[in-house]
Amino acid sequence: MPGDWGWLTYPSHGWDSINEMDEFFSPIHTYQVCNVMTPNQNNWLRTNWVQRDGARRVYAEIKFTLRDCNSMPGVLGTCKETFNLYYLESDRDLGTSTRESQFMKIDTIAADESFTNVDLGVRRLKLNTEVRGVGPLSKRGFYLAFQDIGACIAIVSVRVYYKKCPAMVRNLASFSEAVTGADSSSLVEVRGECVGHSEERDTPKMYCSAEGEWLVPIGKCVCSAGYEEQRDSCMACQLGFYKSDPGDQLCAKCPPHSHSESRAARVCRCDSSFYRAVQDPPSAACTRPPSAPVNLVSSVNGTSVTLEWGPPLDKGGRSDVVYNVQCRRCGADAGQCEACGGGIRFVPQQMSLVQGALTVTNLLAHTNYSFWVEAVNGVVAVRHESTGQNSVTLLWQEPDQPNGIILEYEIKYYEKDKEMQSYSTLKSKGTAATISGLKPATRYIFQVRARTSAGCGRFSQTVEVETGKPVSLRYDTMTIVWICLTLITGLVALLVVLICKKRHCGYSKAFQDSDEEKMHYQNGQGKREIPVAIKALKAGYTEKQRRDFLSEASIMAQFDHPNVIHLEGVVTRSKLVMIVTEYMENGSLDTFLRKHDGQFTIIQLVGMLRGIGAGMRYLSDLGYVHRDLAARNILVNSNLVCKVSDFGLSRILEDDPDAAYTTTVWWLSQAAPEAIAYRKFSSASDVWSYGIVMWEVLAYGERPYWNMTNRDTPFNRTLLDFSSCLTVEDWLDSIRLGHYRDNFAMAGYSSLGMVMSMNIEDVRSLGITMMGHQKKILSSIQAMRSQLLNTNGPRRHL
Repeated sequence: MPGDWGWLTYPSHGWDSINEMDEFFSPIHTYQVCNVMTPNQNNWLRTNWVQRDGARRVYAEIKFTLRDCNSMPGVLGTCKETFNLYYLESDRDLGTSTRESQFMKIDTIAADESFTNVDLGVRRLKLNTEVRGVGPLSKRGFYLAFQDIGACIAIVSVRVYYKKCPAMVRNLASFSEAVTGADSSSLVEVRGECVGHSEERDTPKMYCSAEGEWLVPIGKCVCSAGYEEQRDSCMACQLGFYKSDPGDQLCAKCPPHSHSESRAARVCRCDSSFYRAVQDPPSAACTRPPSAPVNLVSSVNGTSVTLEWGPPLDKGGRSDVVYNVQCRRCGADAGQCEACGGGIRFVPQQMSLVQGALTVTNLLAHTNYSFWVEAVNGVVAVRHESTGQNSVTLLWQEPDQPNGIILEYEIKYYEKDKEMQSYSTLKSKGTAATISGLKPATRYIFQVRARTSAGCGRFSQTVEVETGKPVSLRYDTMTIVWICLTLITGLVALLVVLICKKRHCGYSKAFQDSDEEKMHYQNGQGKREIPVAIKALKAGYTEKQRRDFLSEASIMAQFDHPNVIHLEGVVTRSKLVMIVTEYMENGSLDTFLRKHDGQFTIIQLVGMLRGIGAGMRYLSDLGYVHRDLAARNILVNSNLVCKVSDFGLSRILEDDPDAAYTTTVWWLSQAAPEAIAYRKFSSASDVWSYGIVMWEVLAYGERPYWNMTNRDTPFNRTLLDFSSCLTVEDWLDSIRLGHYRDNFAMAGYSSLGMVMSMNIEDVRSLGITMMGHQKKILSSIQAMRSQLLNTNGPRRHL
C-alpha cells in the first residue's frame, strides 16, 4: 500500500510511514519496521520508479537507524541487525505489478552503530549512512527495494544520484558533460570540439573516470590565423596586429610601414608606396624601390667605355639592391634611339650588378651611345598600387632587354591555390592596369609578361594580393524613409487582403463573437511562438496529486501582476499533465545571486527587493498567503525583474482576519516563529519570510542564519503549544496518535500530569511496539515538560 512518499509496502503489517521529531525536535519522515518478536520476517518496501536519465551506473545513499538486538529482551532468536537492498529495471512504471522474484540483490547492509535503551532515554540518534553502487543499467528506469528479515530499523532518507564529468574547455577544445561508465574501472572517451576560430592540431580527447573526473587529455586545438588564445577562447587580433598561421603564437604587431585594416588580420597590408617582395614572409617590413644611383661617371677608351656610379641615397629599406644597365644606340637625331644589339659585351655583366662599376666593349666607332643605370631591389618588378573590395591596381616596369618593340602586356591572375581549376587574363598597353570583378576578402595571385612581334616572354614572379572585406551598405536619411514607407504600404495592403479573405470579402451580416474576431485579426494564419517554462507532473501520480498539481495552476490563473509569474496555460488532455508559465531566463534568485556574487550595486539589489515586495503586496491584497516565500521561489528574467512563483502551498484567507491554515511542510530558516510554534500561517508570516528574503538578496544568496542548525536558529524552537490540551485525548490527537486513547485509559493515565511522569518502559507497557510511535510520544512528553518549566505565568492544574 502506498505511503506518504508514494512508496509501496508489503505485507500491510510490515513497513510503516512515520512522521516524528529527531533529537533536535526537528520534524522528519521515516519508514520503520520492528517486527522482532516473530520469526521468518519478509517485509518489502519499494520506491517509486526512478528514470535513469542516461546514467549507466547510479548510487544509492541510505541513512537509517537500527536497534541493537541485545537491548530488547526475549528476541535473540528472531531479531536481526541487517537488511537487504534490491533493484529492478524496467522501461516504464509498472505500478503495483511487481514481484519479489523480479528484483536483483545489490547487497546486505549492516549498521556501523546501533542504538539501545540508553540512547532512547537521552534522545541520541545514531544515524548510519551507507552508499551502494547500482549497475550496469540499460533500461529507461528502475526501482529500489528494501527487504526486512526481522530487524528493528528506520529508514530516514534515500538519495539516488549518478556521477558525471562536468563540461569544460581544455587546450581550446570544448568537452560536453559526460556520464560515467557502467563500472568502477571504466573510462569513457569523449572527443572535444574546437572552440570558435580554432582548428585541430591533433584530435582532442579526454577520458571521464568513474569518479566524475577528467583524465588523460590527448591532442589539442590551436587558434586559427588572425586569432590568439585568451582564457580558453580564441580572440581576434586587434587593429595593428596580425597572425599569419594557425598555432599557439600570439598576435604580432604589424611590421614597419604596414597596417591591418580590420580585426582578425592574417597579414598586414603595406602602406601607400611601400611593398613586400614575393619571397618576403608576412613578418617582414614593407619596403619601397630605391632611388636612382648617384655620381654616374663615364670613361671612353677607343671602342669601350667604363661606367662608375655611387649607390642610391635611399635604398628603400632593403639590402638586396642591384644595378641594371641599359644601352641605346642613337642616330644623328638624339631623339631616335634603339637597343644596342647583341654584339656588345658587358663586363662583368649587364644585369644584377652588385658593384657600382661596368665596362662595355665592342662598341662601334663614331657612334652615339646612351647608357642608363637603374638601381632595383626585391619590390621593383611587379607591385600592387591599391586594393579595393572587388579590384586591384598593379604597376610594373618594362623588361630590361625586350625582344623587339613591346606591343602589349598580358596579366594572368587566379585565386590562390586554384590555378589548376581556372585562371583569367587581361591585356594592357601600358605598365599599369586595374583588375576588377574580383571576390571580396579573397587572395589572388598575379603575373605579368610582355608581348612583342616575336611572341610572348616569360611571366614575372608571382605577386599575392588579398582583396578588401565587404562593407555594409549605408543609405542616406531620405533613402531610409522611402524604404520604410514602401514597406509600411505593402504591409497595410497585405493586411487588408488577409482581413478581406477572413470576412469572405464583402458586407457579411453574419454574427461573430468579438473575442474570436480579435484572435483571428491578431494571429491570422500564422503562429505566435514564445519561450515558456513547463512544469510537469511525473508519471504514476494519484488523482489527489493531480488535483493538488492543478490547484496551483488555478491559483496562478487569478494573478496578473508584473512581479508575479504569469500562467500561459495548462495541458491536461495529454498523458503528461503540464503547467506552462512564462520563461525566466536567469532562473531562481538564490542561484542567480550566488553565480554573480558582488556584481550588482546596492541600487540594483534594492530594486529586486522592491519588485518582490510589490508582488507580495498584490497577493496580500487579494487575500492570498504564500507560505513558502524564499529566494529559491523567486524567478529572475533577463531584465533583472523578480517575480514570485511556486504557489503549491498558497491558500486564500477567509473573511475572518485571524483565519490561518496549517501545514506540515516548511523550511525552518524561512518560517515565522508563530508558523513554527503553532503550524499556522498568515499574511504576517509572509512578512517575516520577506525579511529573510531581504537577508538572502543583500548577502548574494547566502543561507539564512549561515550554517546554524535548526535547533540553534533564533525563534526556531519547534515546541508545540500544549496550553490548549486539557485532556489526554486532546494531547494524543494533537500528535496524531489518537488511536492509542484506549491504551492510555485502560492503564489509568487520566491526566496530563500522570502522562508527564512516563518513561520508555511505561510507554512499552501500554502495548505500543512501533519504535517511531514510542519516540514520538516521548518527544511530546519531553516538550510538555520543557514548556511547563519555561512558563512564567500562572500554572495550569494537570
